[in-house]
Amino acid sequence: MSRAIEFPVFDADNHMYETTDAFTRYLPAEYSGLVKYVQVNGRTKIALRGQISEYIPNPTFNVVAPPGAQELEFRLKNPSSKTKAGDIEVLPPPRYVPSVPAYFNPADRLELMNELSIDRAMMWPTLASLLEERLADDPEATVIVVRALNQWMHEHWTFDFENRIFPTPIITLPILDEALRELDWVLERGARAILVRPAPVPGYNGTRRSFALPEFDPFWKRVEEAGVVVGMHASDDGFQRYLNEWEGAAAEFLPFKSKRSGFAELVMSEHRVIKDVIASIIGHGLTSRFPGLRFLPVENGSSWVRPLVTQLEKLYARTPGLFDEDPMVAWHRCVYVHPFHEEDVVGLVKVLGADNVVFGSDYPHPEGLFDPVTFIDELDSLTAEEQRKIMGGNLSSIMGVDPAEKVL
Repeated sequence: MSRAIEFPVFDADNHMYETTDAFTRYLPAEYSGLVKYVQVNGRTKIALRGQISEYIPNPTFNVVAPPGAQELEFRLKNPSSKTKAGDIEVLPPPRYVPSVPAYFNPADRLELMNELSIDRAMMWPTLASLLEERLADDPEATVIVVRALNQWMHEHWTFDFENRIFPTPIITLPILDEALRELDWVLERGARAILVRPAPVPGYNGTRRSFALPEFDPFWKRVEEAGVVVGMHASDDGFQRYLNEWEGAAAEFLPFKSKRSGFAELVMSEHRVIKDVIASIIGHGLTSRFPGLRFLPVENGSSWVRPLVTQLEKLYARTPGLFDEDPMVAWHRCVYVHPFHEEDVVGLVKVLGADNVVFGSDYPHPEGLFDPVTFIDELDSLTAEEQRKIMGGNLSSIMGVDPAEKVL
């Protein structure tokens, strides 16, 4: 049992592992070959339209890396981390462990959350983050497979399990009418949050454009009316295309690739896409046209925040007419940031204030926290009220949950 926290803990970043029929059970017959699991040298791989992906090394999730296996590694290689070499001495964790039922269903997950002292959690899919980019040239297929996944997710997890687990159905935006249809479907079934990929939206003939442009306003109007939170979890955002142009390659994005060029690591460390996404949301006026929207970028870190805040403040001071309102007023009203555990969380609070920062553990992924509530140790210099807000109060407020209600 993890330590008890005196106020409610609402984890913004928990993950489910999809079963092997998650994408296929509800696929229409005419799309039956769209997603397949195939054998390659004795190992199971996922293939979309016959193209084998190495995005997730083991897409069956029968064995997985242990929760928090890379926690210390990430802490030690980040200069902003409070943890330094020699502070903790531990044996290396096993490379793989068998999965447990709590990764695949909400009833068992609640028991695990109780052990971890987590009152509530947002629950994000894992393998689904590869879908939209690999189907970017086929909007119809994207809509079909995302709809099938949402049906599976609702069947297996629901969208609101006992007011404690909040799975996030995906809304894909290439075809506006279909996005509205899917949004209504998930809202009718109790969704409190949706997952919109933080990336330009693919269209027909290879075109892409920001979802903050006015053509998507009918969708955002409906989202605002519903009061649903717009989660933007890190995924394959298409940035590999940019890297490939610079490196003369034709590579697939592999999030767990251990060796990249110095150029690739330098550019990726800027988290450039999420910075551009938030810049577009504010700079294209989406947050001013629909001031009730609430955006939650998750597992995108916070290193991009300070440079963007500096740019917004400088531009607004010099040319206020560029914006419909003070961009930082829009940010504080509409955008909440989930920092990585190894970053300078207190420094982020100094930039944004405690009201716009949320806690997330990335459990049970290896790069996340083994014991999620230990995140509070990063906040020990903040006031008790600031800690309460970050550890759950802020997320409870935007998700429509009583911030004072503790269930453990």
